[in-house]
Order: sequence, then C-alpha cells, then structure tokens
Amino acid sequence: MQKEIIQKLCRQLRLGSHISEVYSEIEASSNEDFLIKILNEAVRSREIERRNRYIQQAKFDLIKGIDTFDFSNITLPDTVTIDSLCSCEFASKKQNLILYGRPGTGKTHLAIAIGMQACKRDYRVIYFKTSRLVNLLAQSKANKTENKFWKRLEKADVLILDEWGYIPFERVGTQLLFEAISDCYEKRSVIITTNLPFDEWNTIFYDQKLTTAILDRLVHHGLLLMHEGQSYRLQHSKMQ
Repeated sequence: MQKEIIQKLCRQLRLGSHISEVYSEIEASSNEDFLIKILNEAVRSREIERRNRYIQQAKFDLIKGIDTFDFSNITLPDTVTIDSLCSCEFASKKQNLILYGRPGTGKTHLAIAIGMQACKRDYRVIYFKTSRLVNLLAQSKANKTENKFWKRLEKADVLILDEWGYIPFERVGTQLLFEAISDCYEKRSVIITTNLPFDEWNTIFYDQKLTTAILDRLVHHGLLLMHEGQSYRLQHSKMQ
C-alpha cells in the first residue's frame, strides 16, 4: 500500500518510477541523509532520461559506440586526442570535425559514436545523411514549412552531415545547405563525413561562390580527421 502511494506521488511530481523502485534499498543515518540520497537518485535518473531522449531525438541511422571503434588507422590533428573526442571538447569550443577518407574506413561509425558521446554530455545533436537533409529542406521550402527544421537546428549543439559529397546538388540544394552551414557558424559544431577532397567540392555544388563560402565556414574552426587504411567492409566480406 505504501509503495503504491509513493509511486503515485512520484508520478504527480514527475519523478518517474526510479525512486519508488530504489527507496527501500537506501541506507541513511538520518532523515536529512535519506532525503539527500533520494534527491540525488532523482537527479541522476533525470540525467539518464534526458540523455536517452537526446539520443532518440538525434535520429541516428545506427547506434555505434566509441568504445568499439578502432583508431589505429586514424590520423588526428596535433591538438586532438581520443580523450578530447570522447569528452566532446570540440563542441564546447564550437569547432567542426571533418572526417575524410575512402569508403568503408569508419567515418560514419566515428561520427555517430562522437554524436552519442555528445548526447551523453548533454549536447543536443542532429544527424542527417546530407542528401536526405537537402531533400527535406527542398520539400519543406516548397511547402513553406521549413521553419520547423530551422527551429530544431537553433536548439542544437552539434549537426552531423553524413556522406557529404556522394550526390551532386542543384542550385536550390546548394543554397539550402549553405544556409544550414552558415546558421551553424560559430554557434554550433558541424561534423562532416566525406570521401571528397576539398579541391573537388566544386564538382558537387552548383555555385562556385557558395562552395567557397561553405568551405570557408567549415574549415575556419575545423579539425581534419584522416581515415586511412583499407575498407573494413571489403576486408571482412564473406564474398569470394
């Protein structure tokens, strides 16, 4: 009966079910000590719920952890370490990460893993395949509903654009992508995965001036992570 009352009160206070599940296991020397421990449990539970919500809201294609990533074929800038990536130092500094390398070298895995770390550190993340974002923005613009995305971007700390440069864009797509990058400039971090060298970016964008403007905004506070080695998928393929 008492547990049901506690569960009801937790719901009314929006504390979730965690408190009603653990309160009987808490050992305390005084009422004050018990209250402190209960409140700490409530705070911890809310932090976990919030971070899980951030991971869901990011809409990653896959769930990848940084603990399963092999850094042996990655060349990091001198100012970047694996620990600084895990702590998302780049996000606190509003820096961009450009993950460059041939297909199959783990760019998407690392981008998602870093995004997951950012969510766990209370950063809001948005993940998109680049072509999908451009299509979404083009459709939203045609329907005059693009404000929905811009409001979501305004609340974000990190924007991940996967598979940058795989598909060329027309004028409208290039303009919309420029708007997104420009909106992030010095306000939030952008993570890009690409197999296209900088000097070939003009082959995928309609406008040379916009291409230069996009590149300028990305590299100004950008860090280049070089993915080398052979394709993981080809190395582990079962096809003979």
